[in-house]
Amino acid sequence: MNANGPVAQLNEQRKECIFQIFSGFDRDGSGAVPASDLKGAYVAHLHPKVQSGELSEDEVFLDFLTNFTDKNRDGKVHWDEWLAYYSNVSSRIANCDHFCQLMKSAWR
Repeated sequence: MNANGPVAQLNEQRKECIFQIFSGFDRDGSGAVPASDLKGAYVAHLHPKVQSGELSEDEVFLDFLTNFTDKNRDGKVHWDEWLAYYSNVSSRIANCDHFCQLMKSAWR
């Protein structure tokens, strides 16, 4: 992202929260996490469409994954993809503490 993109709008508290979640999955420090590693940790059952019966947990997870741009089609979510996605999410949540709580509740 360039300096005018969503990443630039993140304050340090939000960046740290986003980084902490990602680094918990990036066990080898490569800057990339296989999508399969994320599936077991994503709390899809709390999604409103799962709770209403409209979608299954698998459908919600696959929808979530499509929001990341897998530029090199390697089946991994890279740090820059993760940061860009959650920067966009962050832009819709005014309160930093609420944003971090949502991040923690979405990931085990």
